[in-house]
Amino acid sequence: MPTRNSSDVIVVGAGVIGAACAYYAARSGLSVTVIDRGPVAGGTTGAGEGNLLVSDKEPGPELDLALLSTRLWRELSERLPAGIEFEAKGGLVVASGDPGMNALRDFAAAQTKAGVQADEVPAPLLRDLEPHLSPALTGGFHYPQDAQVQPALAAAHLLRASGARIRTGEEVTAVLTGAGGEVRGVRTPAGDLHAPYVVNAAGTWGGELARLAGAFLPVMPRRGFVLVTEPLPRVVRHKVYAADYVADVASGSAALQTSAVVEGTPAGPVLIGASRERVGFDRTLSVEVLRRLADGATALFPMLAKVRAIRTYTGFRPYLPDHLPAIGADPGVPGLLHACGHEGAGIGLAPATGLLVARLLTGDEPPLDVRPFLPGRFAPAA
Repeated sequence: MPTRNSSDVIVVGAGVIGAACAYYAARSGLSVTVIDRGPVAGGTTGAGEGNLLVSDKEPGPELDLALLSTRLWRELSERLPAGIEFEAKGGLVVASGDPGMNALRDFAAAQTKAGVQADEVPAPLLRDLEPHLSPALTGGFHYPQDAQVQPALAAAHLLRASGARIRTGEEVTAVLTGAGGEVRGVRTPAGDLHAPYVVNAAGTWGGELARLAGAFLPVMPRRGFVLVTEPLPRVVRHKVYAADYVADVASGSAALQTSAVVEGTPAGPVLIGASRERVGFDRTLSVEVLRRLADGATALFPMLAKVRAIRTYTGFRPYLPDHLPAIGADPGVPGLLHACGHEGAGIGLAPATGLLVARLLTGDEPPLDVRPFLPGRFAPAA
């Protein structure tokens, strides 16, 4: 029987991935404790734009996960409070020349075969979808399955709906194991917590938590900036981004990459991204990155040149070398499951990840093939 210091599963990480794991584990009948050294959504989740995307994913395991999550987010939007700001607003990917448009056609054709709805939009019709778009664009594709939530509120409401015991401001300093190396719980400065299962949903710190358990997971931080404008009328209706964003998402380069991503919010501000670079946990503000983001956004929406940017924020995406998250049991530590390494797609992939983890915890059949995500693919060679 669960007690104040024991439960069926401990989830380390109170971001949206940890919240989704807690939610689906609790719905499966497990008692759950969620622990985080900071506040709810205090890491990558709180610095995210809330994107729920299929448009940027090529056919394969991640797209399968995203399509499942798309269905689950729609279900959650009916169960959770309206405060999560779920918007099924769709995405619009645009090209500024014939080569880019041809690449988008090929990409969309492959996605369509995998279950994605992608509708070509010729240049004369782009402004029917986005009246303020630059007239110089060649065309684009509309993705009606893309959506958005307010990520910090989504995580908070998932946690509340889970009924899990939440312990914030407590850092895990050790993973407790038994004589056979199996998980027994975690240690914090406030004392020991006991459970036969621990879920590593620690985001960019997932590699460190794995190390505490005697496991290996090569999670690295990938820094990104977002510009936030002053509140505006709804001048950007969809998530709009340039075709080169897809290539940047898939790139493993450590160097700075920027591509134009622009979207409105229910509260009024327009969010402008996206940048990626591996610089460790360096939060130093980069004027060059902000200049590139502003230039990219105004190339898509010239009217934004007259709009004030009122703030910027920085986040670190949990990056794994093969661009797939680690979801499932650790091969060397019985009772340790990983749910991290989603990079910039964690908000969108959270429900499917949580459902997979819950099914693995209870021994039920997963809703899709989990093998591509298993953490054992990173096990060091003997």
